[in-house]
Amino acid sequence: MAGPSDAQPLRVAVLGDGGWGTTLAILLHRKGIDAVLWGAFPSYVDYLRRKRINRKFLPGVAIPGGLRITADLAEAIGGAQVVIAAVPSQYMRTVCRRAAPLIAGAKGSGPRLVISGAKGIEPRTLMRMSEVIGEEIPGVPVAVLSGPSHAEEVARGLPTTVVVASGTPGIANGAQRLLMTDRFRVYTNRDPLGVEISGAVKNVIAIAAGAADGLGFGDNAKAAIITRGIVEIARLGVRMGARPETFAGLAGIGDLITTCISGYGRNRRVGTMIAAGRSLRSIVEGMEMVAEGIRTTRAAYRLSRMHQVEMPITEQVHAILYRGKDPEVAVRDLMARSPKSETER
Repeated sequence: MAGPSDAQPLRVAVLGDGGWGTTLAILLHRKGIDAVLWGAFPSYVDYLRRKRINRKFLPGVAIPGGLRITADLAEAIGGAQVVIAAVPSQYMRTVCRRAAPLIAGAKGSGPRLVISGAKGIEPRTLMRMSEVIGEEIPGVPVAVLSGPSHAEEVARGLPTTVVVASGTPGIANGAQRLLMTDRFRVYTNRDPLGVEISGAVKNVIAIAAGAADGLGFGDNAKAAIITRGIVEIARLGVRMGARPETFAGLAGIGDLITTCISGYGRNRRVGTMIAAGRSLRSIVEGMEMVAEGIRTTRAAYRLSRMHQVEMPITEQVHAILYRGKDPEVAVRDLMARSPKSETER
């Protein structure tokens, strides 16, 4: 069977005790599913078990007493029918490589589906997270979970709507049944490529939005960044083979809006701090959680060059982060570009 059956799976392993992984484990536990949350650092896992609060990544949200938490990867994966990989993109390959022999050793009783909950592109290979998972854990179908879904709001039970994507409808439908609740609505999508490009590159645009906020540029500038940002995300995605309609949906413009306007957004905060004169190094060193857009900027910039796609906002964010360009100069250069039609491709 390619994915979860109509009956709820007996067990789900959630890999990654960050805010999103913890939230998904809590969501499944509340739904009555036997979920186990895995974290890479035993000392912090012990803290989570004792205190039942994720003070670093999800403060203010109680972890239910019945939700199991472990630092033993074999214990987490053993008996699981579904694995949700919710680790930051920079650690995805390492974690999947560790998990692969455990999954292979389980044979017929092992996981029948891996769901990627990470939003990023591997800088060295330019691979999407589903591709990284598929390369390290061959033979197990992969679905992609994305959309406007701040962990802080989902964990508090605020209404949220997302997509789960797979090129195989049955796989997406199985993941949808697994995750959907009366407060967490899940749509299916057949375009994992477009969903993943949207989820990754929107973090780059959010850095630009944060820089505009930091410079005091106002609502007009923010609207322009969001609107033109989705244009260049779609331009890249379609060139790579994605479906145009994906970028008008939850994983595209929906997630981009949330990331660019929310106070929860780590990538937006990076832009704000850059505009205030902070160095990229000091920002990264001072962050507990990973801002995916920092690494993704390099990958998106390389993809734009590889596919010969014009991505002016991404280009300027790359120059700001990695070439020390002044954000005000970057804005001036964006505004001074040659006149174009809005619908020009």
